[in-house]
Amino acid sequence: MNIVVCVKQVPDTATERKLRSDDKTLDRDAADGVVNELDEYAVEEALRLKEAHGGEVTVLTMGPARATETIRKALAMGADKAVHVTDDALHGSDALSTSYALAEALKKIGFDLVILGSESTDARTGVLAAMLAERLGAPQLTLANKVEVDGQAITIQRVTDYGYDRVEASLPAVVSVVEKINEPRYPSFKGIMAAKKKPVETFGIADAEIAADQVGLASAWSEVVDFAAAPPRAAGTVVKDEGDGGVKAAEFLASKKFV
Repeated sequence: MNIVVCVKQVPDTATERKLRSDDKTLDRDAADGVVNELDEYAVEEALRLKEAHGGEVTVLTMGPARATETIRKALAMGADKAVHVTDDALHGSDALSTSYALAEALKKIGFDLVILGSESTDARTGVLAAMLAERLGAPQLTLANKVEVDGQAITIQRVTDYGYDRVEASLPAVVSVVEKINEPRYPSFKGIMAAKKKPVETFGIADAEIAADQVGLASAWSEVVDFAAAPPRAAGTVVKDEGDGGVKAAEFLASKKFV
């Protein structure tokens, strides 16, 4: 089974994230880049399916040169190879154009199953899996907390507010997973060393036959019109308890309409 996992390098959520003043896009140089946390669950699920059914796992990412760091972690976890779509023309692509670029790359790679995390920690749109499936003409099975493959049949448990739905389809298909599906493995020292020798193919937009007028900031269907830095956090109110601390706390909560 040919499994492709889409991963994304995102700014570390533990650091301050900023937008660029020139074009209002995310300033990716202002913070350390890390693997999108939910994509690690996608990589782990792909590896488990490979161990159960055979085949290989390919990592696919789109981003600047530094996104190679993200690729290497996925390879260290156990993925077999990677494809990195990188080109200056892709800068500023929104979810719609990103799904187009990745779909074109997937057509070049070939796949039986595409797996993604349910969302990224920077954009949090949660729409990429559905967009990819539509562009590829493949079934979409989203928000899975369990995935089973039997021959050409795939079944998931789709998380809902009331429990889960059982969704079935035929391969090839696109699946997005939630964090409750598994526990991602830590890359071993052996895996880290082996990752350095695994093949990473680089695609520019011409290599993947991506139309330049369909990607990038100028072609984005959404835009940031304006932004401002968050105001500094105000100092809190200190209340000295002189026997009436409970009353003062209640009055404060009442003034904020919490009670």
